[in-house]
Amino acid sequence: MLGKRFVRWLHLRFRYTGIRTLKQNEVLVFLYQQGFLYLVLILITFIAGINYGNNLILGFCFLISAILCISFYLSFKQLHGVTLQVIVDEVGKVNEAFTVKIIMQQQHATAKYLNIKITDLQHHISQKNKQDETDPSKKDESVQSFLFEEKQQSFDLVFIPKQRGKFEIPPIQIYSTYPLGLVRAWTYIYLTESYWIAPEAKAFTQNLQHYSNTGEPDLDEFKELRNFKTGDSLQSISWKQAARGQGLFVKQFEDLVDTHIMQIEYSKMPSADHEEKLSLMMELVDQCEHSQTPYSLILPHAQTENGVGERHYIHIRTLLAQA
Repeated sequence: MLGKRFVRWLHLRFRYTGIRTLKQNEVLVFLYQQGFLYLVLILITFIAGINYGNNLILGFCFLISAILCISFYLSFKQLHGVTLQVIVDEVGKVNEAFTVKIIMQQQHATAKYLNIKITDLQHHISQKNKQDETDPSKKDESVQSFLFEEKQQSFDLVFIPKQRGKFEIPPIQIYSTYPLGLVRAWTYIYLTESYWIAPEAKAFTQNLQHYSNTGEPDLDEFKELRNFKTGDSLQSISWKQAARGQGLFVKQFEDLVDTHIMQIEYSKMPSADHEEKLSLMMELVDQCEHSQTPYSLILPHAQTENGVGERHYIHIRTLLAQA
């Protein structure tokens, strides 16, 4: 019960609502792993110095205590004042990269030794730091280190969704154990919005014409009359105007280009399985986008207008993800 309340408190405290600069109350600081052993060492040296009345031991105790206090401050300064901005892909696709870009800014270009941790180990995560390449063998680990040394720097978290539908990004923890690994300063990024994952495209060999409607055939449409010029074909002369004594005019025509439109219908997909139908439709959508062919989508719950382009493609993928 207390654990659920604590998690709820973290969500409210650290939920991402836009660009934010980390303030004092948004950076948590506490002992980290070896720091507890270090604290035991301080207690032992203090007790020994008191028992034996040895000023040298007490002096050493105060020295290592001061180092611990300084570590708290230096770890805190690694995150304090850093500005965070998160950019997420609008719609993803099954078994393809879904990118969460984190842009970090600082007022002065100082070196900050940071780590990023994802608590959900069921997702494949990789980091693409623009300044230095990470070890490829660490791409499947939940914790990745990077050096933040410029005024603005970004890195990508890449998720590989395995299921179609709603996708929730797990909590992102950014922390630092600089300088000695005794103290950890950390903050969270909770992305409260849910994102959508479209189905994976599945290729098939049937004729695509079965799923498309074609526009009108090529026609010549009258455009205008112009004055006759030497060398013009006699077949193009408007003899009606000539018979009326209005002079010689030549008819001009323009071609009506054949407009091919793909209409992708759920009911016509050659499968009885719902997910497979959506995957086949996703394949047709990708082909239309690749060839820049206008297309529309007809689903049991929705229908779209004809279109092509990035915004139309995002809208179509969202509908397929929600189907």
